[in-house]
Amino acid sequence: MISKLTSLLNEYGESHQHPTNKLVHWICVPLIFWSIVGLLYAIPVHAFNDWINVASIALMAVLIYYVRLSLKLAIGMLVFAVICILSWRFLAIMELPIIAIALSVFAGAWIGQFWGHKIEGKKPSFLKDIQFLLIGPAWLMSQIIKGE
Repeated sequence: MISKLTSLLNEYGESHQHPTNKLVHWICVPLIFWSIVGLLYAIPVHAFNDWINVASIALMAVLIYYVRLSLKLAIGMLVFAVICILSWRFLAIMELPIIAIALSVFAGAWIGQFWGHKIEGKKPSFLKDIQFLLIGPAWLMSQIIKGE
């Protein structure tokens, strides 16, 4: 029997075969994830300290989803999530315009994604099922874990 994760990754991979679209996804998917973390980080709600905020709470929920799919995958995504939080924290300390940076990266990365899918000739997977917004980063991480 095929695992849920394998099934989701295979389905996601079906619309990501063209080499240019794959390259676009290797660039744009992490940037989208990173920019969303930035937008959540910019929400001025900090409980107890600067480390517990909307971004870290949202990432905990996302990591629970990944743990349910694969512990190895969740550990890889945890490392990336920590890098995202630390980079946004650094940008905040440098007093850079977090919302403007995050929105610019988010918009540019989505333009790239849709361009990649135009080349691929297939619609983005998330248009079929919203959970594929979380499977995109998992698809890339699974390839890193496998060493592909």
